Amino acid sequence: QVQLVESGGGLVQPGGSLRLSCVCSGFTFSLYSINWYREAPGKQRELVASISRTGSMTNYADSVKGRFTISRDNAKNTVYLQMNSLKFEDTAVYYCLGAATWGQGTQVTVSS
Repeated sequence: QVQLVESGGGLVQPGGSLRLSCVCSGFTFSLYSINWYREAPGKQRELVASISRTGSMTNYADSVKGRFTISRDNAKNTVYLQMNSLKFEDTAVYYCLGAATWGQGTQVTVSS
């Protein structure tokens, strides 16, 4: 079955970095664009970044442009989200979406 498994979340200080991974299985990974979303407490889930099937096209929410980078390795069926210069407001559960399926999410907490 289709499965997406996120990892890499954790507790980080403001200004720090984290790299999230989303390992995908159960579908032909290279045929699908993949998206990262996040959901903060009391807020709606929002799109953070997306990447095309080949990785040639990426898009970002204005709030993360210049700080986050999405990438993919089609040989490993994995999408990454490199997050730099993290801010308090980046605290959320981060989810990946692909082939109409959500992962279980990984918690990112930015706190001093």
